[in-house]
Amino acid sequence: MPEAPDSLPADSPATSRRTLLCGAAAVLAAGGTLAVSGCSSSSSDSSAAKTPVDVGPASAVPVGGGTVYREKKIVVTQPAEGQYKAFSAKCTHAGCIVDQVKNQKIQCPCHGSLFGITDGAVLDGPAPTPLPEYTVAVEGGNLKVTPR
Repeated sequence: MPEAPDSLPADSPATSRRTLLCGAAAVLAAGGTLAVSGCSSSSSDSSAAKTPVDVGPASAVPVGGGTVYREKKIVVTQPAEGQYKAFSAKCTHAGCIVDQVKNQKIQCPCHGSLFGITDGAVLDGPAPTPLPEYTVAVEGGNLKVTPR
């Protein structure tokens, strides 16, 4: 019976265990690099998001109600005359954008969550947490909203 060769020819398609392990380590290292670079880009996004956004005239927000700025994903309320509050318009349940402020409640159309106009608190679920609150200021008659 012929003996098996101790080594394969150089043009053989077989991969040695060492080559396989080194390749796997390189793939894992590259994945870690991608994960770290993904994290670093999100931190730069959050600093950019802290720039004030002009949502429009303060007069567009009724007393005891609010206005949803859908394209900016912001809702501004005016619980009392001259007292403005701003929140993320993204529902904390499934990420839907709230669609209206009615009867002193911010309403989500997807699953019926209701939030308070003074603090964004959950008044009726299934949303698990309040809407994130933003800073709002009136400058020259316009509302400037800044995520926190």
